Amino acid sequence: MLDPKKISIQDCSKVFRLGKETFTALDHVSLDVGEAEFVTVVGPSGCGKSTMMNLLAGLDTPTTGQALVDGKQVDGPSPERGVIFQQYALFPWLTVRQNVEFGLKEMVKDKAERRSIAEHYIEMVDLSEFADALPKMLSGGMKQRCAIARAYAVNPKILLMDEPFGALDALTRVQMQNNLLKTWQQDKRTVLFITHDVDEAVFLANRVVVMAARPGRIYDIIPIDLPYPRDDEMRLSPEFATLRNKIWQAVYHQDDSTYSGPLGPQNLG
Repeated sequence: MLDPKKISIQDCSKVFRLGKETFTALDHVSLDVGEAEFVTVVGPSGCGKSTMMNLLAGLDTPTTGQALVDGKQVDGPSPERGVIFQQYALFPWLTVRQNVEFGLKEMVKDKAERRSIAEHYIEMVDLSEFADALPKMLSGGMKQRCAIARAYAVNPKILLMDEPFGALDALTRVQMQNNLLKTWQQDKRTVLFITHDVDEAVFLANRVVVMAARPGRIYDIIPIDLPYPRDDEMRLSPEFATLRNKIWQAVYHQDDSTYSGPLGPQNLG
């Protein structure tokens, strides 16, 4: 049974000040994510998806409430939380191997051990043939696979992924989704994955969190009862279509009079 509180967001709000005005990016959001669970977050623009990710990454702090990992409050960035953004953030002057080794320098002093760890994760994302290549020699999908290997190499308990495939073409995106699930099943971590793509949200997740905007809040949480491993044939199945349509309706046809927050459907009027 999954640990219900590997990640715990407890009644978090985030308010930004814009000159003399304020903007509520998150409004009393609560969410638990279990050990080795893969949760995707989807919602309209301005719903606070990236703000929630930044709180868990330790890149920002909540105005009220708590963001917890293993029951401890997040108080800054940590190697136990690997963060992968849409922009690959690779060092252009370093090879694939050197990029993957970079985060290990302070953790692993032995050079041979660092090399061994890096090569394990480079192989896991199918980049062994390009280990000595610079980022400029890689396609967009290969760069993102390198970023994933680098995040895995420091042995994080959690992967936080903020629209990591958003800049890729449709075919590469599907390939990356397949590759990510393969990697996750080989070396399971707790994953929180933000996306604006409903099909991607359904294909990857154990659960899909649907958010609503202005202010950002949880509108619904939908379990995805599709077996792993998942493949391209599953994308064409009636079961997949039913879940996709349900989540599409939740994202793009939200009724602002009610929403499913921490305490279930709530009246906003």
